[in-house]
Amino acid sequence: MTDSSSTVLHIISIIFLIYGVVISVGYALISIFSILEIKDYKRKNNYEDENALLQAEDLPSVSILAPAYNEGLNIVENVRSLVTINYPSVEIIIINDGSSDHTLDFLITEYELEKVNTMYYDAIKTKKIRGIYKSRNKAYKHLTVIDKVNGGKSDALNAGINVCTHKLICCIDVDCILEDNAMIKLVKPFLNNQRKVIASGGVIRVANSCVIEDGKIVEVKLPEKFIARVQILEYFRAFLMGRMAWSKVDGLLIISGAFGMFDKEVVIDCGGYNTKTVGEDMELLVRMRRLMLERKTKYSVGFIPDPLCWTEVPQDWKVLRRQRNRWARGTAETLWIHRKMLLNPKYKVLGLLSIPYWFLFEWLAPIIEFLGLLLFVFLWVYYDINWMYFLTFFAVVYSFAILFSVMSLFFEEYSFQQYKKPKAIVRLLLTAFLEPILFHPVVTWSAILGNLDLLRGKKNWGEMTRSGFTNSVKKKKEKRMEYRSS
Repeated sequence: MTDSSSTVLHIISIIFLIYGVVISVGYALISIFSILEIKDYKRKNNYEDENALLQAEDLPSVSILAPAYNEGLNIVENVRSLVTINYPSVEIIIINDGSSDHTLDFLITEYELEKVNTMYYDAIKTKKIRGIYKSRNKAYKHLTVIDKVNGGKSDALNAGINVCTHKLICCIDVDCILEDNAMIKLVKPFLNNQRKVIASGGVIRVANSCVIEDGKIVEVKLPEKFIARVQILEYFRAFLMGRMAWSKVDGLLIISGAFGMFDKEVVIDCGGYNTKTVGEDMELLVRMRRLMLERKTKYSVGFIPDPLCWTEVPQDWKVLRRQRNRWARGTAETLWIHRKMLLNPKYKVLGLLSIPYWFLFEWLAPIIEFLGLLLFVFLWVYYDINWMYFLTFFAVVYSFAILFSVMSLFFEEYSFQQYKKPKAIVRLLLTAFLEPILFHPVVTWSAILGNLDLLRGKKNWGEMTRSGFTNSVKKKKEKRMEYRSS
């Protein structure tokens, strides 16, 4: 090895080391801010009676928008969950985004729908709406179904925004199952706030293997499949640690597309959901916050650490890779669209902290990790490796990854304790030890492919096949048979 090449490799190694130290310090700070925010939330909300709040006469009305594409497997159960929401003034709008299965037919049969003439204003341009349906049954008088030409999730939500009648909109994945008090908790930040609240989000949990009856979670169970269990740990880290910490410093950049509430007027002023990105949930919130900062309007974004919404996560490795590919593309697209905000003091915490963090440690992290692996292979083939140094470094990195997951599990037990059985905690701990070896490489490689696909101009979501909630499979088969025989 020449002196020059040795120097170059030494400098590259130092850069990787510094990056690793900085990201570790960042995670440590996130943990500190997160626990402070959770403690503060528990202190303020420990004695509040949400049932009493539901009796208030001045609660704002909410329009719930739920896009559906080929959701025939779950659609009846999912809509049943929505129409039984415990909130006094709400309209449910299901947007059938050109499904090629029997999604619309199941809805028409189950909820006694008929096409109606409804006036609405195209505040946001969307694909053609083929029909709007209402129920003949008074029990579902707050249910509306929009049938439209396929245009993707963003376009479907924009159609719902055009048709809905209330000032607050709640955008939700149709396959989600809501807690009984989810809506009242999510609307809280909009009540009696000195600043204009533009959005509110909450914690999302994994519904795989849970027992669901009549659209409600009746028993929380740990998923049987490793791929689903490991995503529970991911959700703990993302919501209880990551988003709680960013909420503490007013730097939150994303509210989950699975369940979030927005000020409709601000959404329309922004132009609605961006149909040219696959990361529409993150991009919308960044654009809304950017608009408020450019207008110099005081505002806030709420975040609720309570478990509000349960969703089905991928249980198939192929589906998971598609999802993570899309997430990587969505992150990169959002950062590129709003690159003007990077290190720009005009955008305060967002420009000086949030955007740089997402650039360096969310988008760039898998790329740095992949390049580090390539460097290791190169050194292994062409040079001698100090195996003692390598194994020590690997042990430190592996231990830190385990520690972060264990800490997120502690946060869950400290706060909401959804998994009460000791056996479930032990299985999650074992999953944490396996995640860096079996799961993380797949996620990293999917992110790399996502960035390559972005460079090649790929825009589609990819098919997100769902397994369906297993306890309802018999009922769904019966519904299919009933429909086909009618």
